Amino acid sequence: MTDTAPFFPPIEPYRHGMLQVDDVHAIYWEESGNPDGLPVLFLHGGPGGGTSPRHRCFFNPAHYRIVLFDQRGAGKSTPLGEYRNNSTPLLIEDIERLRSMLGIEQWLVFGGSWGSTLALAYGQAHPESCLGFILRGIFLCTPAEIDWFMNGIGWFFPEVHAEFASHVPEHERGDLLQAYRKRLFSDDPELYLPAARSWSRYEGRCLFLRPDLQAIDDFSADHVSLGIGRLEAHYFLHEGFFGEDQLIRGIGRIEHLPAVIVQGRYDVICPPKSAYRLHHAWPGAKLQVIGDAGHSGYEPGIASALIAATEQFRRSRSFA
Repeated sequence: MTDTAPFFPPIEPYRHGMLQVDDVHAIYWEESGNPDGLPVLFLHGGPGGGTSPRHRCFFNPAHYRIVLFDQRGAGKSTPLGEYRNNSTPLLIEDIERLRSMLGIEQWLVFGGSWGSTLALAYGQAHPESCLGFILRGIFLCTPAEIDWFMNGIGWFFPEVHAEFASHVPEHERGDLLQAYRKRLFSDDPELYLPAARSWSRYEGRCLFLRPDLQAIDDFSADHVSLGIGRLEAHYFLHEGFFGEDQLIRGIGRIEHLPAVIVQGRYDVICPPKSAYRLHHAWPGAKLQVIGDAGHSGYEPGIASALIAATEQFRRSRSFA
């Protein structure tokens, strides 16, 4: 974590557990901060990225009841990397089950990257459960965005994309998503683990405006890469389990709620056009474009804007 961003001090959960959501999946959840504070739900990226202790530090622990959980197949949830019984509607059901179990009527929803996708999908399914939204690095999971991730990033990171493509035989490189599908969903760890490491490292090398070696190492670790590689490919293959432009078309269900959108100008993972499209559809949301940042929520300008938003919301329950 960078020392130049105003993160709150590290804290430990006061309660945590595993919630069995079906015969296959159990999800890890935790609460930290003030048990009587304003509830906030943190939605991690990926899909498959999992939560980190650093994620608690976006929120003032004296004022927020901070809820983190690892989505199906991610982080401490089990089984790691499991893509069966794993879809956006099921993740939305998990969130509502968790909210009910914790006795929370409404909460602020905070999500970045895929977390912004899931936040929008959840909010549109259950607007009555949401107080507002803090969204970062917007990803609408459209075919154009998926194609950008698989191919377009090569315009900015040609050497990184070339290494990503080199993991599969040359004759399969015309469709990298299908080529990786064959390997990532194999039952043979000698096939799926190297593919997952390659996929996750590809993403990790493109996260920051300036390279972050620790992030690259983190994304290369097996316990991270298996969730990211398998689940990102799984969700991409199903276009997020969404209808055509579903998250834009459904804005009417949440446009009455306060929201702030924080977007890095040089975000190569989730280019700014998606944030622009979301803001155009949702003019009541406040858009902040950070001029010296890429994709990561830990870059100083992005982190500062996110933390300022959490502080403003808990003071006034809005971003006006």
